[in-house]
Amino acid sequence: MTAIVRIDDEVVDVSEFIRLLKLTGQFDSLIEQIVRDKLTVHAARKQGIAVTADEIQQRADQFRRVRGLHRATDMNQYLDALGVSLDEFEAFITDGLYQEKMLDVVGNEAAIKDYFALNSPKFDAIEVSHIVLDSEGKAKEMISYLHDDPDSFADMAREHSIADTREGGGVIGKVLRGSLKPDIEAKIFNAAVGDLLGPFPSADRSCFEIFAVTAKYPATLDADVASEVRRLLRESWLIARSQEHVIEAR
Repeated sequence: MTAIVRIDDEVVDVSEFIRLLKLTGQFDSLIEQIVRDKLTVHAARKQGIAVTADEIQQRADQFRRVRGLHRATDMNQYLDALGVSLDEFEAFITDGLYQEKMLDVVGNEAAIKDYFALNSPKFDAIEVSHIVLDSEGKAKEMISYLHDDPDSFADMAREHSIADTREGGGVIGKVLRGSLKPDIEAKIFNAAVGDLLGPFPSADRSCFEIFAVTAKYPATLDADVASEVRRLLRESWLIARSQEHVIEAR
């Protein structure tokens, strides 16, 4: 029995630790991260990506500085307290560098530009406001009124909406694709600026939502979009790598 922690005479061992991770729902996410890290390292080595001794030393020095381990004896004591050897620490640093370099290759500038060119509509954004009412009758009456007086949308939201956006005149702000229910999103992204849409019922029909499209922003490859594209590229790459291996959680 390998002890993880002792509380007086009670010992929490490895098997209990794993059992608690599983019961609290943390085990799967931890295993998934470990698998992703390992697959990335394997791919980096297979692709011939190099990690130099200087890079390992620089990253190890950075690790020590962040933790205030300024002397060699401080670092040795830190690792001893963790039960980690110097070789294991170096392997940890090396693997981290492999992961970063491999993912940088996957999400490089050229790949981001190519993905965006093929999928730019995914990154369109709109600006919307909404009014949420607690009955279909009120919602139909409200949208009829707004068609006659669209400039009153903000005032009507403040006066009648039950959503937490009411104080701001119902303004939701800029919304990217994937942020709304799919059936509603398709209609809103196909609408023109100034259009009113709805009322859309909630699943239990306890409330009804009216939207106003106030602006449209065709996708541009800015820093935020590039970051999201990089994330998507890495995610799809990791999924593809996982299909190349036999992975079993014990």
